[in-house]
Amino acid sequence: MALVAAIPIYEPFFPKAHPYLHHSNTRIISCKKITPTNATKTTSSSPSPQQTLASPNFKFEEYMKTKAKKVNKALDDAVPLQNPVKIHEAMRYSLLAGGKRVRPVLCLASCELVGGDEAAAVPMACALEMIHTMSLIHDDLPCMDDDDLRRGRPTSHKAFGEETAVLAGDALLSLAFEHVAAKTTNVGHERVLRAIAELGSAVGSEGLVAGQIVDLTSEGKEVSLDVLEYIHVHKTSKLLEAAVVCGAIVGGGDGEEVEALRRYARCVGLLFQVVDDILDVTKSSAELGKTAGKDLATDKATYPRLMGLGEAKEFAGELAEKAVQELAFFDTLRAAPLHHLAQYIASRQN
Repeated sequence: MALVAAIPIYEPFFPKAHPYLHHSNTRIISCKKITPTNATKTTSSSPSPQQTLASPNFKFEEYMKTKAKKVNKALDDAVPLQNPVKIHEAMRYSLLAGGKRVRPVLCLASCELVGGDEAAAVPMACALEMIHTMSLIHDDLPCMDDDDLRRGRPTSHKAFGEETAVLAGDALLSLAFEHVAAKTTNVGHERVLRAIAELGSAVGSEGLVAGQIVDLTSEGKEVSLDVLEYIHVHKTSKLLEAAVVCGAIVGGGDGEEVEALRRYARCVGLLFQVVDDILDVTKSSAELGKTAGKDLATDKATYPRLMGLGEAKEFAGELAEKAVQELAFFDTLRAAPLHHLAQYIASRQN
């Protein structure tokens, strides 16, 4: 498919087994492989560049629960209930409302993949969730998507009023950058600055905001597949890409590792939105925890609408396969979390 082919390929390395893995010599081939053009960091324990291997014994659910618990505790500590009480209540209401914590977990997983200490990436993981929550609060506002339900309960502006919701989002965005700068420890200043710059570019006028404005101005219009891809790459994929890349940067990854993970993240980021589009037309509001069928009701362009549901599902499968392929030259055991995260995003039901 042309859209998949446009996403580039890569090469890298890695040692040491993962704590959530039952060690086994059994490995499975998960999908077809392409041959990357400049593979330079293979090791004797690495899989062949012609195939992607995954550990079938990786305890993914336990891994996700453990990482999410750590992130939730860090978020709770980062935004205490203090004066002014109303704004902090609103911030905590949305930030601690649950959710899959996919972005923070991607950040922690990529940090550990390149040999970094998880603790080094926790502030960045929290910042990513703060920014993601800000985007949800603002996206739900009447002047944007005008939604009343998020994560199974009333949206921020329904619970606190529009003015407070806007300010809560603003406060979370500001706090995200402050938190990374103030709380990141045992990481070189140059790497912290690089990560902050990466995060900022993912959110601003060439990132999330770019996707949002094109999305808003495209409502009710005929939109091409190229424009739809632009919207989703910027509105959704950029922040997921930043999660993976920032984790690799603070974890000490070299240039090749960071760019390899960037390519993985671009596939996963677009995959996340394609699946979101599919779920919007195949699941109920109760199943999603947000208003189902909203894209159809507001006449928005989506992948199922432009490609058909069957082809959209096929495209999602190709993106998942491509993401897994990008992990081919990392140590199989250490790459298991990111491999399973790609499959999880592809198969999620809400």
